[in-house]
This record gives sequence, C-alpha cells and structure tokens, in this order.
Amino acid sequence: MTDVALSPDTLDVEFRERTEEAAPDFPGVHTLGVVDHGPRPAGPSLTRRGVELTVPMAAAEADGFAEVWTTTRPVRTGCHRGIHYAYDGEHLFCAGRVPAARSYARRTEEAYTALLELTGELGYHSLFRMWNFIGRINEDNADRLEIYRDFCLGRATAFEKSRYPLRRLSAATGIGALGEGISFCALSAKSGICTPLENPRQIAAYHYPRRYGPKSPSFARATHVRHTAAGTGTGTAEDAPSQDAPAHDHRTHDRLYVSGTASIVGHASVHAGRIEEQVRTTLDNIAGVIGDANAAAHGLAHGYRLTDLYRAKVYVRHAEHLDAVRRLCAEAFAPEAEIAFLNVDICRSDLLVEIEGIAR
Repeated sequence: MTDVALSPDTLDVEFRERTEEAAPDFPGVHTLGVVDHGPRPAGPSLTRRGVELTVPMAAAEADGFAEVWTTTRPVRTGCHRGIHYAYDGEHLFCAGRVPAARSYARRTEEAYTALLELTGELGYHSLFRMWNFIGRINEDNADRLEIYRDFCLGRATAFEKSRYPLRRLSAATGIGALGEGISFCALSAKSGICTPLENPRQIAAYHYPRRYGPKSPSFARATHVRHTAAGTGTGTAEDAPSQDAPAHDHRTHDRLYVSGTASIVGHASVHAGRIEEQVRTTLDNIAGVIGDANAAAHGLAHGYRLTDLYRAKVYVRHAEHLDAVRRLCAEAFAPEAEIAFLNVDICRSDLLVEIEGIAR
C-alpha cells in the first residue's frame, strides 16, 4: 500500500491480496466496502467490513484481488430493496446484483431505480463513480439483443424515469465478467463538489447514435470530486472554486475518477485487431480528459497527467496481449502506481482493452 496523508474527509482505495485481512491498517480508518475480484460471484452482503461484493473477474483464485474502500469517518450500514449500502456522513458505497436472466433491461431498471431511491432518501445526491460487471457481455439475450445493450436500455430507463439530468451522470465502467448475471456498485457524495467531465476527442456516450443500441450508455468520461474539510456545499459543479484557487488547497481532498476508457474516437472504435495501437489511443483519451485544457473547459482549477493516476484497473480481452499491455502501461504510468490487470471481455466486441483509474 502507498502511504497517504489522510485529510479529515478522506475516501481512499487500495488493492490487497484476496487472502489478506481487509481491516484498515490505521487507527481511525474504517472500511466502507470491499469489492473482491475472484472466480465466482457472491453477495452483496453486510459484514464488519461494510459492504462486501465478490465479482467474477478472475479465472483463478491466484489472479484475483480485493479492492478495499476506506474512510476516516465511522460507518453505518443498511439494505434497501436489495441494495446493500454503507455510509459515513459524506460518502455512500452501495452494491447490488441482477441474477442471470433471459433478458436484463427490466431487472436492471428496477435495480438502478432502487439505487437512485436510496441516494435520494439518504441525501447522497451526487453519484460520482459506478461499476457494472456484466456476464456474457457481448452475447445476445433471448430477444437477440446484445446483453451490454440490454443492460444499457435498463440503466437509461431508470435514469430517465427518475429524471436524473444527463449533465450529472457520473464516471462509470461497464465491463465483461465471467459467468452470468450483472454485479454493480457505486459511490455517491453528500456535500463533495462533483464535476462530470467529457472528452473533446469523443462524443458524449449518452449522445451515441442509435446504431449502438436502443438506449445510449449513461455515463460521463470522468468525475472530479472535491471534498471540503468543512463538509459544506450542495455537491454540484456550481459550488466549485474559481480557477484562481490554489491547485491543491490543504482544506480540500481532490480526486479525479476516470471511467473505463477504450480505443474510441468520436463514437467509433478504432484500430481493430491492433492491441498496441488500441492501448496508445486509450491512453491518449485518458490524457485528453484529465489534462489541463479539458479541466479548465469544465471550470476546474487544474488538470492531471497520466503519472498522477495512482490506482488503475486494466481490462484485457485476450490473455496473449497481457504482456504488451503491461509494458505500455508501465511506460505511461508512474512507477509507484498500483495497477491491476484483468482478462475479461470489453463492452464492444472489436475492443481489446479498457483502462480506468483515479488521479490525485
């Protein structure tokens, strides 16, 4: 684990061995949730470690890891319509699962509606990061609609019926998983200032043309989160400090959460079948969305570089490409960055790699 100076409202994450105790290493640090990347799905459930969810992302036990979310605040837990959650007064972590089915739109809509109800009832209105682990993602459902598109239909319908504004959609990942069914988890803030970012190199995912499915994917390319030590603010970009504010004020805790990003320019996949070119385009896309120019265009005081990504997950479709992807990521990211590699399918059948991360 990389040593981090914890500020009063810090939310942080680390990758641990699956067999390692997930209790925090420091006094005054509490576990909000654990996402266990293993061979078989389990949960979600409530334990002394907050919410625990096992997602089927590793073919062998030895290839898995635990993603442990911690907070410096005391944690409370609960369950709402199948959504298991833990919260600390500023951050909400929640998780759910949609069992294997002939089609997923209706059940995904129900699950996401319950999640949005929960964030509203508890007052954690600012969703800033979501993950969706989708079994058989590129296969067809019983109605001959690709399962990823089936999922996107249900997710978008839930957001629409809940009147959730497109401009507030959060960073998200929709990635393949082993087995069947859909596991998902999310983070939301109470007073943190959340700013969704789009990428000038890409069309916003929620504006993709209909060729990609009956409903477009519902996510932003990244979300910047600024937590104030006082815990004030409405949790929207309108409360963001001016560009004259210090880049790293000691009273704040900034993170930029980057969505699962792939080799897409505009709305089209590029470099089909060419793994190194896809990795480079993916890294260029991430650099574009987190950089100074795009940050300024979204009203932020500063941007980030690829070397500011301190946690990353890299999803690789074919095992034989792992070595090349590891090499290119090692060249792009800081030596101390924690990077996890997973051999799973990607949301489009012509994409070979997807990368997400967190910058600070």
